[in-house]
This record gives sequence, structure tokens and C-alpha cells, in this order.
Amino acid sequence: MTDEEWVPTGVDPTVPSVARVYDWMLGGKDNFAVDRMVAQKALEITPDGPEAGRAGRAFLRRVVRHLVADQGITQFIDVGSGLPTQGNVHQIAKESNPQAKVVYVDNDPIVLAHGRALLADGGSATVIQADLREPNAILEHPEVRRFIDFDRPVGLLLFAILHHLSDEEDPAGIARMMIDALPSGSWVAISHFRDPGEAHPDASRKAREVEKLFNQTLGTGRWRTDDEILTYLDGLELAEPGLVPVADWRPDPDEPPSEQTDTYHTFAGALARKP
Repeated sequence: MTDEEWVPTGVDPTVPSVARVYDWMLGGKDNFAVDRMVAQKALEITPDGPEAGRAGRAFLRRVVRHLVADQGITQFIDVGSGLPTQGNVHQIAKESNPQAKVVYVDNDPIVLAHGRALLADGGSATVIQADLREPNAILEHPEVRRFIDFDRPVGLLLFAILHHLSDEEDPAGIARMMIDALPSGSWVAISHFRDPGEAHPDASRKAREVEKLFNQTLGTGRWRTDDEILTYLDGLELAEPGLVPVADWRPDPDEPPSEQTDTYHTFAGALARKP
């Protein structure tokens, strides 16, 4: 099947999409030639990019399981969810609590086009097309209000999304608006491109190279320092082990240790609780 045969209405297959590039990195099939071209360019600099994508998905699984099984969270807002792939948030959450519900949010219309599969899954998930740059449009969306009870703790998932906001767009301020709307006892999970600086100079140099590529082809991508990333979680209680490479965040005992490549050091995650 050619790309043109399955292009949903409103999708331009000649313009690369972050969600579809990630889809290709994870071994998915919902991407176009232009997305694969961008991904291949990135792999010329960081050939272990797909491994980083898989590590990010494993981090997501561990965070969601912890929040549902250990913290009793049964409702999630997953912003920048990307295309459905194996082990979606609602599927992971339901393993521990069949009543768990998830709202997926993405600004790519192709993500919305795949939403029917989620909506058919027993009413446990819904998907909306919205942009994190307009947090109030997410928080006041009818589907969000239908699925999420803001009188109970919420799990806000900001995986691989804040690094696509430029400094001028004030990602920390946007994150604060989302967090301020959450009730006490809610949790916020983030993963973010990371510039490890002098601690890992080769990884830092490659981070800057890939950042340049992202800004040339995908709009924006920022590899920020630990201090910059942690500003998103100001005022929250950071869960152990803090902000670390995603592979190091509470790895499962039966998971083989990840090879500490440059990409390993340039993708970090954290989880924090709203007091």
C-alpha cells in the first residue's frame, strides 16, 4: 500500500510529523516517506535513536504501572501521546485496575484518525486533537471533562513533548498551567531530550547536532539541561530516583541493563507528586 492510499483527510504527507517520526523509530507503520527521511537523517548522528525510543516506552510502562498499582491513580491525561502503539497507557493501566481511564491528546490529525480503535475499547479511552501550547483548550475540552474527575488525583503524562516547545513558548509556564489545574495528590511524569553538559561532553556535542537537525526539519526540538527540565516540576515532590536517564528510572529487575551510549545520556525522565 502506498502512502497516498491511506492518507487521512487533513493530513499533508509531504510535511514531516514528530508523531510519525517516533512511530517509525518504534517500528510502526503509520508514517510517510518524508518522516522516514527525517528519521534516517537523525540516525546518521545518533544511530541508537530507536533504542532511545524503546527506552522511552519502557519508562512510560513503568511509570503508569507504578501510579495505578502503588498510588491508586485511575485517570490519566496523556499529552503528546503520539500514534497508538503496542502497550498504550490505557492498556497498561487496566492491567492493574480495569476502571482506569485515559484521555489522549495530540495535535497531529493522523493521531485522531486512529482514535476509533481506542474509543472501541470498552469506553476506557478517548482521544482529542489539541495543542499543548493552548492548555486551556485541553483542560476545558468536553471529552476531557467527561472522562476526568478533577476532584480526584490525576496522572498527567508529558512524555517527549515539552522538548518540542521553544524557549520563547515558555514550556515551564505551560506545564505550570496544566499542573495548577490538577487536584492535590496528582502526579506529573515527564520525559525530555537532555543535554548532559560537561558530565558527558561527547553526548552533549551530539545533542546539539541533533537539535540543529530537528530545528531544520521538524519545527523545534530542545535538548535542555537538568536544571532547565526540573523547572517544569517546581513546587512538586520529586519521586526517587529523581531526574535520570529514562532507562535508569526504577528499571524492572528482569530487564537487561541498557548500554550507556550517547543517546542513553540525552533522554531523561522524572515523576513528581503535587502536594
